Amino acid sequence: MIFKDIVSLQIKTKQNFQDNLARVITEIRNSQNGSIILTPELVFSGFCYQNMNEASEFSKHATEQLLNASANHTIITTMIEKKNHKFYNNLKVFSQGELIHKQAKHQLFMLGEEHLHFAAGSINEIIPFRLDGINCGALICFELRFVELWQKLRGVDVLFIPAQWGQARKDHFETLCKALAIANQCFVVASNSASIHMAKSSAIISPYGKVIQDDTKEIIQAQIDVSEVEKMRKYINVGLKECIR
Repeated sequence: MIFKDIVSLQIKTKQNFQDNLARVITEIRNSQNGSIILTPELVFSGFCYQNMNEASEFSKHATEQLLNASANHTIITTMIEKKNHKFYNNLKVFSQGELIHKQAKHQLFMLGEEHLHFAAGSINEIIPFRLDGINCGALICFELRFVELWQKLRGVDVLFIPAQWGQARKDHFETLCKALAIANQCFVVASNSASIHMAKSSAIISPYGKVIQDDTKEIIQAQIDVSEVEKMRKYINVGLKECIR
């Protein structure tokens, strides 16, 4: 058995970047050593199209703070960063004081005008990464809708989904997250914003499709047994055990 403490934050993003960072740091410190903490998409800034330069500068400060905070934890979040005069929505994984994985959002949400403000990341960045010997992967919000991206991460043990998913499509978010867990026979951890007009629906979902979810809480947490993934893949064998390179 391989047990892992998982924390999915379901919090609001306020206008003050520092307040948002301080809240996340507090929740990290309150979690068990060795926990994996997932935040909502762009939890520090939101989609602040009028303050993109300010947000990208703040991300440098946030990165330093998260490197320090990750000495005994793993933190998965996204932030606005600037490269070659273009802005990216970058997912970053901090663990044991290091940045161990980074990928930019590839599929931008046109209804939210993301394509007008962000450059799309390379699909080649969407690859598995390892945490304490566990095969992991991540998709950012709207990317959840693209089955070809599911295939990029086929066979991982745990999938992380940070999101700013709207209330109007709440059922879509819940259905897609559960479908991904069942189809990939893996754990899915979703962290969605609790800000106004957001769907919440943050969840920890087992390979069998069992959902831990509570829209009244700001923290969804559970201890998962990663060995359930292998058990499920042996129970209903669809070949996933052979898919990790």
